[in-house]
Amino acid sequence: MKLELEQSQKWVELFVQKLETNKAYLNELDTAIGDGDHGTNMDRGAKAITESLSKKTPNTVSDLYKAVAFAMIQKVGGASGPLYGTAFLDMSKAVKTENIELSDLIQVGSDGIKRRGESDVKMKTMIDVWQPIADDLKSNKLDKANVDTALNSTKDMVATKGRASYLEEKSKGHLDPGSQSSAYLFESLVDVLGDN
Repeated sequence: MKLELEQSQKWVELFVQKLETNKAYLNELDTAIGDGDHGTNMDRGAKAITESLSKKTPNTVSDLYKAVAFAMIQKVGGASGPLYGTAFLDMSKAVKTENIELSDLIQVGSDGIKRRGESDVKMKTMIDVWQPIADDLKSNKLDKANVDTALNSTKDMVATKGRASYLEEKSKGHLDPGSQSSAYLFESLVDVLGDN
């Protein structure tokens, strides 16, 4: 299965809406184990994506992901901007010459985040959502229950990367904010693929 331009645009649009709607909740999650500004940062990124796409309509899937990447890199503070930006930039390069399978696309994004953040699964970061979703897509099992499972798995993890890692054991019992915003991304994808 491949995402064409129209579906990809819908995916980004839904993600932007979820970020704007859940800004306060993301800040609340981040207050527990971070700087308390993940929602504000992601909301700024969401508005930058909307602005960028309204100025110039992308002609290809690659152009769309590139626009998302640059909006995130330029406007989202903290680690999230570069991480989301790297994921979307790598995805943009991956589909530049020809569209690739959705599972491969998300794997490219996940690998970009691992590389940029020098991290992997089980460190209580957004990769704990990205990598399981890439795996689910490989076996055609993506639904909202799987997204929830991946997200909720971060609750009992001890953070070993990022700001939350300073809390060590105290980071346990809290959802990772970056995983929550990533869950919004993949819930949006499920909606686009037609699983309501």
